[in-house]
Amino acid sequence: MKALKSTLAASLVALILATPALAADPATMFAKPSALPFQAPAFGALKDAEFLPAIRAAIAANKAEIRAIANAKTVPTFANTIVAMERSGLMLRRVQAMFGALTSANTNDELDAIDAKTAPELSAMFDEIAMNPRLFARVKSLHAREGKLGLKPDERRLLDITYDQFVAAGAALAPAQQTRLKAINQRLASLSTDFGQKLTAGTKAAALVVTDKAKLAGLSDGEIAAAAKAAEERKLPAGSYVLPLQNTTQQPQIDSLSDPATRKALFEASWTRSVRGDANDTRAMIAEIAQLRAEKAKLLGYANYADLALHDQMARNGATARGFLGKLAPALAATQARQVKEISAAIAKDGGDPAVHPWDWERYAGPIQAAKLSFDPGAAKPYFLLDKVMEEGVFYAANRLYGLTFKRRTDLPVYHPDVRTYTVFDTDGKELALFYWDPWKRDNKQGGAWMNEFVTQSKLLGTKPVVVNVENFAKPAPGQPALVTFDDVVTMFHEFGHALHGMLSNQTLVSLAGSNTARDFVEFPSQFNENWATHPEVLAHYARHYQTGEVLPAAMVAKLKDLRRIDQGYALGESTAAAMLDLDWHALPASAPRQDADKFEAEALAKTGLDIAHVPPRYRSSYFRHIWANGYAAAYYAYGWTEMLDHDAYAWFEKNGGLTRANGQRFRDMVLSRGSSLDYATMYRAFTGHDPDVSATIEARGLDQPAKP
Repeated sequence: MKALKSTLAASLVALILATPALAADPATMFAKPSALPFQAPAFGALKDAEFLPAIRAAIAANKAEIRAIANAKTVPTFANTIVAMERSGLMLRRVQAMFGALTSANTNDELDAIDAKTAPELSAMFDEIAMNPRLFARVKSLHAREGKLGLKPDERRLLDITYDQFVAAGAALAPAQQTRLKAINQRLASLSTDFGQKLTAGTKAAALVVTDKAKLAGLSDGEIAAAAKAAEERKLPAGSYVLPLQNTTQQPQIDSLSDPATRKALFEASWTRSVRGDANDTRAMIAEIAQLRAEKAKLLGYANYADLALHDQMARNGATARGFLGKLAPALAATQARQVKEISAAIAKDGGDPAVHPWDWERYAGPIQAAKLSFDPGAAKPYFLLDKVMEEGVFYAANRLYGLTFKRRTDLPVYHPDVRTYTVFDTDGKELALFYWDPWKRDNKQGGAWMNEFVTQSKLLGTKPVVVNVENFAKPAPGQPALVTFDDVVTMFHEFGHALHGMLSNQTLVSLAGSNTARDFVEFPSQFNENWATHPEVLAHYARHYQTGEVLPAAMVAKLKDLRRIDQGYALGESTAAAMLDLDWHALPASAPRQDADKFEAEALAKTGLDIAHVPPRYRSSYFRHIWANGYAAAYYAYGWTEMLDHDAYAWFEKNGGLTRANGQRFRDMVLSRGSSLDYATMYRAFTGHDPDVSATIEARGLDQPAKP
């Protein structure tokens, strides 16, 4: 997601100079496009409290626009119905772009309260649109006459998608069923918002507090200084240290900490963050969400929520998604079993209890892997200075493949001083997009990394892309170099793949543009872009020692590539287990009782066929933000699914010359520019010439062959 850094002082000055005057009428400031370049969000133009009337005014405007379309006396046409809908809701899109950035990456209690108030109101508005009988009648009429309308392929695609969305939203239900569905949707909206807020608060509260510096042995001086700074910011007693939690089960410091008790304490702080029986406990909420989603699926004619959620995805249904994961499980389980034996032997050799615990895995697996490779990944960190990774690595690859160039700018308002902005220029030198980058972790920022589109490209609307990348890297202590791990480097390339999907969009209809695609396709461009992080030419351009300027040695380059295909029992195991857990929650039928979250989770994990005792899921049910609050319900498998697409597509590149402008242009034209204007399987097959296969992932990950029965 977001880019980063100049000095804090310089960023503050730029923010102050660029912030526009406060709007005279907050309720209508979003009625017209922002006057800033690219219609960029005017961060700072509203006080926090003014978002409430602005959102409500935008909701009212959107309702009025839709009523005008639905109540029109004219015969339905594509222009007066579908295109008119494409042009509606712009005021709401603008306010939500700004408000969403704040609530996800720089929130506070007042913004959270507004989010909680408006979530059910937005849900009610969407239900009102989706279940408007006159509007649906117009769409249905067009869909029935589709072959006679002379539509272009993208127009026909949008009409099909629109009709399907109306049906999936309940437009064809009887009035009583619609009433119940509206109630479910509003309750789900409130629960999802509450879940997100509780989890953010619970993650902050669960941070590990250490009062003995010796317990932090193994961490670098910079990491210890950052922990001391975090304690100071929380106004803890002198001599305290705080290790904030990231969103995943495993924590980045665990593999460095020498003290077993501290490793265990940090792991348990993460594992129990939302199951402590306090105000931030999320278990009752997720059980209710799962039950309501199952009921919703039944109302709409589906056996379970997974089938509802995936009916328009590349996988099509929950069984196909689960079957894909099941094909990975045997080789993955064999890899885990081998690694457990190796780790146990290493612990015993170290004089410890040979029992393997999750908090020991990375501590010992790392050196084992390093010994196999004769390489310590930490030795490469001095070569990864954050600025260089982005500007001379990520941007360089985008230039070599797609002809893009980037120029830093400081004249735009941003929502936090950490955020940087860049103008993106196309091959002809014309302005193509704006790119925002926000790399550092903050207590008021959601965990993880993501991309959003502040403005989506559309020829119809005359808009160019404005995209943002957001990450959660550990900010160095003042005066320390901004070095990142190789995993962080891969994350930067990943999120920029999403950004490219938005930047290189070339569509007329906004609903088909950019990253408006299925969940099990949207991660394809991002995971594919990870491959360039280890490409020798790209690495040589950005991976230079921050002190000496020495290029990362070729031997290290080879080892970094090997890192991604050796001993993958944990990395792939934790994400696969989480994906299976997600699908099991959403395979519940409406007839199932409300679940005991702990019991359900334990039973679901036990049947994965994976080594859950040593490799717990990347997200426990209680802090699985992706599926309870961020739109990935029944779709977390998409990361694995799109990894399959990624490996297969990269193999095509390697067979056809690798990192070339011609190959990049082909990928741009046939995938990145297309959005969802074409069926995903058809789009993929057109690019590679064949359907993807899971064997590409098994080979790329270097998984073991399972023992024959």
